[in-house]
Amino acid sequence: MHVTLRQLNLFESVARHLSFTRAAEELHLSQPAVSMQVRQLEEAVGLPLFEKLGKRIQLTEAGREMHHYSQSISQQLQEAEDVMSALKGVQRGHLRISVATTANYFATRLLAAFFKQYEGATFTLDVTNRKALLDQLSSNEVDLVIMGRPPEELELDAIPFKENPLVVIAPPDHPLARAKGPIPLAKIQPETFVIRETQSGTRVAMERFFSEKEIQLNAGMEMTSNEAIKQAVEAGLGLGLVSVHTLELEQETKRLSVLNVEDFPIMRHWYTVKYKGKRLSPIAQRFQEFVLAGEQEMN
Repeated sequence: MHVTLRQLNLFESVARHLSFTRAAEELHLSQPAVSMQVRQLEEAVGLPLFEKLGKRIQLTEAGREMHHYSQSISQQLQEAEDVMSALKGVQRGHLRISVATTANYFATRLLAAFFKQYEGATFTLDVTNRKALLDQLSSNEVDLVIMGRPPEELELDAIPFKENPLVVIAPPDHPLARAKGPIPLAKIQPETFVIRETQSGTRVAMERFFSEKEIQLNAGMEMTSNEAIKQAVEAGLGLGLVSVHTLELEQETKRLSVLNVEDFPIMRHWYTVKYKGKRLSPIAQRFQEFVLAGEQEMN
């Protein structure tokens, strides 16, 4: 079987997206060019790798096997590249990092401080939701992820490094914003909450907290970002629950109020996360050490 690395790379992208169009966009190629390379790979293998179901494509059994091997080959090549970068020195390394949308409020400052020390190094940053972060870890698309606590059942190495307090926010003119002393949980039970999407770490923590307190959450609108939640709360559409790290500007300008609710904040943590057993490149290892050491100094 004679195949090329280019064919495997294009096939892996199509298999991951289950779309020739999205693979072409990712690789900055035309769709016919991608289709031709995949067709040549299928001819070399002697079996179809994709099948069309309606308007969508799916991997055949042979395609699933080939996808497994193409991912393994890509990972080994990436490790080889990392080792070669190490021999050249960390100053020329490249860090691939993804962060949860909430973490981006401080992650960009971490990266700026770190890369002042390694000006010859480069990085790519993706800011996305929790599900996408877990998918990227599973497919080995990134070196490190910064996110809330990942699911324990996944084979991941997660190290906590920073507290992530979740607080209740309201418009400044909301009656509860003028409350004296801690607000009993019973007083916020009738309130409508603007909430994050189902798989969000904030949503999971919020639902767990109210369930443990035996309080029925009155959920109103569902939003996919903290910015959308803050704008909705400011407009008077309900209360919100967000990380305190997202509120720096709003607290300075007094556009939102943090309510003094009993048993709040909900204390969570940020983690650096990688796939278990993954060999970090020198620059990724140095960045992880930088993040952990910086927090220790703050404590």
